[in-house]
Amino acid sequence: MDDKVDIKDFLEFVYSFYKTMKDHEVTLVYEGEVTHQITKAFTSLTETNMEAEEEGPSTQKKVFHVMVECLQNMSKHAETIDASNLKKDGRGIFMLSKNEDAYNITTGNVLNNSKVAHITKMLEQINDLDKDGLKKLYKQQIKEGRLSNKGGAGLGFIDIAKKTGNKLYYNFLSINDEFSFFVFTSKISRNN
Repeated sequence: MDDKVDIKDFLEFVYSFYKTMKDHEVTLVYEGEVTHQITKAFTSLTETNMEAEEEGPSTQKKVFHVMVECLQNMSKHAETIDASNLKKDGRGIFMLSKNEDAYNITTGNVLNNSKVAHITKMLEQINDLDKDGLKKLYKQQIKEGRLSNKGGAGLGFIDIAKKTGNKLYYNFLSINDEFSFFVFTSKISRNN
């Protein structure tokens, strides 16, 4: 194998990746384990960028809230299989993008196919509700929701929909018979 060819391919990939990020207005992208320190670093970077762009405090609060919620969800619920087939939890991809109208927070992580139907049903139910319906569902989940062994009752998704006032976007991409890649995007409208 020729190292010059490998390096050239890699450099072309980097440029292509850069162009794709610019085209989709991605300002932050991360792949790996999500920890408390990572969450703090992302919110700090985002705060600096938003202040430089003189973003309104209401939009900043919503972006931070959704970022933290999405990162916590990924940290708690992501499953991964590494090259040696050892299970490692809490890893995934995180992206922050923005355009004139909104910030978009996107996460992607591996999860067991046994969870796909439940999450789909929950997200569809959330997307079908208006503001009052979301408040009611949130209270109901707190009162009677069944917490999973990792602490979730869908409250994070409900809270994101309440805070943003926007629909939740998602997709499950099949990896194999056991796992899928769950992509989740939340849109936070900018107050211009």
